[in-house]
Amino acid sequence: MLELESVTKRFGGLTAVKEVSLHAQPGEILGIIGPNGAGKTTLFNVISGFYAPDAGRVRLDGREIGGLPAHRICALGLTRTFQLVKPFGNLSVLDNVMIGALTRVRAVDRAREEARRVIATCRLEAFAKSRARSLPIGLRKRLEVARALATRPRLLLLDEVMSGLNPAELVEMIAILRRLHGDGVGLIVIEHIMAAMMRLAQRIVVLHHGEKIAEGRPAEISRDPRVVDAYLGEEFVLADA
Repeated sequence: MLELESVTKRFGGLTAVKEVSLHAQPGEILGIIGPNGAGKTTLFNVISGFYAPDAGRVRLDGREIGGLPAHRICALGLTRTFQLVKPFGNLSVLDNVMIGALTRVRAVDRAREEARRVIATCRLEAFAKSRARSLPIGLRKRLEVARALATRPRLLLLDEVMSGLNPAELVEMIAILRRLHGDGVGLIVIEHIMAAMMRLAQRIVVLHHGEKIAEGRPAEISRDPRVVDAYLGEEFVLADA
């Protein structure tokens, strides 16, 4: 579904992403991990159209999308969430999700119906009439997923949607993401909570200083010496064992 070929993004003299190649299959859950500053969110920004790549190619279903504006990429079925959630605070949860739905349907009644369906999927029915600014962080994260999901993506990029959640909220979010996967939505997930990533992802790509240093199944990644040195640390390997 998605293919990156030697993608590079520079900001002046800083190379934030350097010759990264990866692919995501339809319906797959792909994890992206790495220390802070590794280039993970910058890579999402390139894929989703917020930045144009300085070099390399980004293809969706074989079509070149590198450099296309974000709204056109969204219309092709690729949507992302943001690490810092910023809903329309004075609008209700339902209205926030309706805005996403209106990218696909023109009639307000149909958008409201679509938004209610998505809100149910994300287990937000009890908060549909609540103002977004009144929600605690756990529910705001869920709203961020719902807003993106309302655009009917085939591939959803999730930027740390599990960070800041308590254990019960984390279990709930994992259940929602697994449901989306079961419904056929492909997921690419950036996350620092490694216990969750190891349970969720089918395959993991590791970035360090803007470069891909490893790729494989979670069990392989957790024992890769390059990943342990750059990110996980020996303590994680011992705990995982």
